[in-house]
Amino acid sequence: MLKTRRATCLAAAAAATCLLLGTPAAQAQAWPAKTIRLVVPYSAGGPTDAVARLVARQVGTALGQTVVVDNKAGAGGTIGVADVLRSPADGYTFALVAPGPLAGMPNLMKVPYSLGDVQYLTLVARIPAVIIAGKDVGPATLPELVKAAKAAPGKLNYSSAGPGTTPHIGFELLKQQAGIDVQHVPYKGAAPAVTAVLGGEVQFAMVDLLPVLPHVKAGTLKLLAVAGSQRAPQAPQVPTTQELGLPGVKMDTLYGVIGPKGLPAEVQKKFRDAVVAAVNSPEFKSQLLEQGAVALSSTPEEFRAQMQAESDKWREVVAKGHITLE
Repeated sequence: MLKTRRATCLAAAAAATCLLLGTPAAQAQAWPAKTIRLVVPYSAGGPTDAVARLVARQVGTALGQTVVVDNKAGAGGTIGVADVLRSPADGYTFALVAPGPLAGMPNLMKVPYSLGDVQYLTLVARIPAVIIAGKDVGPATLPELVKAAKAAPGKLNYSSAGPGTTPHIGFELLKQQAGIDVQHVPYKGAAPAVTAVLGGEVQFAMVDLLPVLPHVKAGTLKLLAVAGSQRAPQAPQVPTTQELGLPGVKMDTLYGVIGPKGLPAEVQKKFRDAVVAAVNSPEFKSQLLEQGAVALSSTPEEFRAQMQAESDKWREVVAKGHITLE
């Protein structure tokens, strides 16, 4: 009788210990057991932040856990990306990123990571880049802009969100492909760069469609072209650079979810599945369209290949244009 009681107690103690320590299977099933951090490597209020908040809300609901957006801006997005890649690979830190800190800035400055350090999960959205002009500027089409620039080399100006940013590289790509000389005027962020066009400080810019849609609808900005191969569903009347004879001018902004290397395979799958389900939902697609974006998803391999292609493109533009961060 005593031995039986002792055996029962030992079994109960062992079971309790297992519950406290947790087995790998139990730990995997428990994920997510706490708040998940989705880092945005830019300030709140921008297009990346807007997409991230849509993703966070739907993924959090699907996983039954809070997904909080954490804005960590600085150094062209590289500070936020570095923070994520240094974080424990436990499934509680991810990032929603644009190509800049992955494919762009490493060609312009030394960063503490490489494309190989990233765990790619899936693309989530594409925001077309568009070439804009102030309402009082003469050119109303891209061919007219090219003609005006060739007629007055170095006399016209374009704004950007700062040296080395996507709007800067995008317009430099246009300059190289069209053979024009237009002066760069950098600003501290996309918003003041657009404001500069609105106020007539500069004539042109290449920007994401999302932040300029209200101005286009109000008639205070002109859309000259979409910088890519597909027309924007929000502005179907606007031709693409490919249609206008400049197929090399392609600067769509692709947004995707990444994490640190070493994430458990099951955690990767569960989080990616939740993101892809959100991206494919009618609600998400509708909300993105309202903000100037198009929903899309990809395999991790396709995402990585896209970023490598972007990196190669940036490297060529930077070298040919002798572009620096100064």
